Amino acid sequence: MRDRFFVAGVHALGDRVAFAADDAHKLRSVLRKRSGDRVEVVDSGGAAYTALLDIGERAVAALLEASIDRPTAESRLRVTLAQALPKGQKMDFVIEKATELGVHAIVPVRSLRVIATETGDAKRERWQRIARSAAQQSGRSAVPEIGPIVTWDALLTTFPDYDRVYVPWELAPPAALRDVLAGSVHDAERVLLAIGPEGGFAADEIARATAAGATVISLGRRILRTETAALVLLSALAYERGDI
Repeated sequence: MRDRFFVAGVHALGDRVAFAADDAHKLRSVLRKRSGDRVEVVDSGGAAYTALLDIGERAVAALLEASIDRPTAESRLRVTLAQALPKGQKMDFVIEKATELGVHAIVPVRSLRVIATETGDAKRERWQRIARSAAQQSGRSAVPEIGPIVTWDALLTTFPDYDRVYVPWELAPPAALRDVLAGSVHDAERVLLAIGPEGGFAADEIARATAAGATVISLGRRILRTETAALVLLSALAYERGDI
């Protein structure tokens, strides 16, 4: 399969497109591409093209030569992952793997027990680059949007935007996840998964989530790390919907 890259905007055959700086560096210095080489380009509308590279000294561009008709890699179920900010570089891992698993969007959340402090614009830009790279590597036709950091209370106000909201909690009544999903997810189009931080959600946060319409669920008898919980639940949803 050709190397795949995303470009901003919606385009048509014959358009000349430019690559983001990090993609341009990868093409020139890592993959050692030359002018006249071909890659696959996907625009913001999800259209894929064969593109002829033009490697310049300062920028890398490409001419869109032919359309590529291929089955979409995107799920009909639009899953948003609301991830409480973990320590260190764990968010990088969550974003990369959640993108590979088909997540539609990721919302970083500051809940009561979050202790991560580095949350500026530069961090969000880094996360978006990670999502784009993971989408390219996994053959997706869309890049998940990394939203701005929100508080738990702000996230609660968005619950009505979703058909289902699931909140894993280590103190939830035990019930097999397959039974919970089988009875509720098949007719859903938009799902929100809210994952707590290393210290878990506080009881009051869970009570307010339930009042706002969330379903509190168990992920089994073992307590999972926050980065593991997100991937387990995304995988279970994909399996239940027949995406994997």
